[in-house]
Amino acid sequence: MCGRMATTLPHDAMAQMFAATPANDLPPVPNYNVCPTVQVATVTADEGLRRLRPMRWGFIPHWYKKPNDGPLLINARAETIAEKPAFRSAARERRCLIPVSGFYEWTKTPDDARLPWYITRADGAPLVFAGVWQDWDKGDEPLTTCAIVTTGANETMGQVHHRMPVILSPDDWPLWLGEAGKGAARLMVAAPENALVFHRVDPAVNSNRATGPDLIAPISH
Repeated sequence: MCGRMATTLPHDAMAQMFAATPANDLPPVPNYNVCPTVQVATVTADEGLRRLRPMRWGFIPHWYKKPNDGPLLINARAETIAEKPAFRSAARERRCLIPVSGFYEWTKTPDDARLPWYITRADGAPLVFAGVWQDWDKGDEPLTTCAIVTTGANETMGQVHHRMPVILSPDDWPLWLGEAGKGAARLMVAAPENALVFHRVDPAVNSNRATGPDLIAPISH
């Protein structure tokens, strides 16, 4: 799964990377502790136009009467996304890219202490997750919400967690966004071995209130 992220890439760099028109209300960067329910930058495509736009991380199904009417859906499992009522329409019609600098996962010690790890691409490039999105309009203000698509971890990532986000290469972006026809389902697989690297970081990140670049700095273990 993926439950916490870091985003450090400036908005203009993201817009250039995706050839996308940026919105005026993108979330501030850098943010070294992106938590569920906050706004994240995403990329969508509509009739040939890519947009870099904010969405609430935490997908709200259309039948929720309020945002917390049910489970917080921050991830969508690739294995069931096409059948789950919450996600199946979005999987067909509303896919997005979610660019981040890295993400966190946790392992546990025998005494149940939570040890955080920070995961990035081995080549230093931004990570681009497969996402799905949905508009929800039953509250005082409409919300555009998203979830990250996850799949079973590859062997490398399996040392930290049994699942991982679906990570897309630039060649995959047009297909996932619906610009290159059908067949996006074949992209929902684990990243190649050795595509990711990870290191232990300070348990300070266990708090969703923690901030600053020290959160991603390696520590000895």
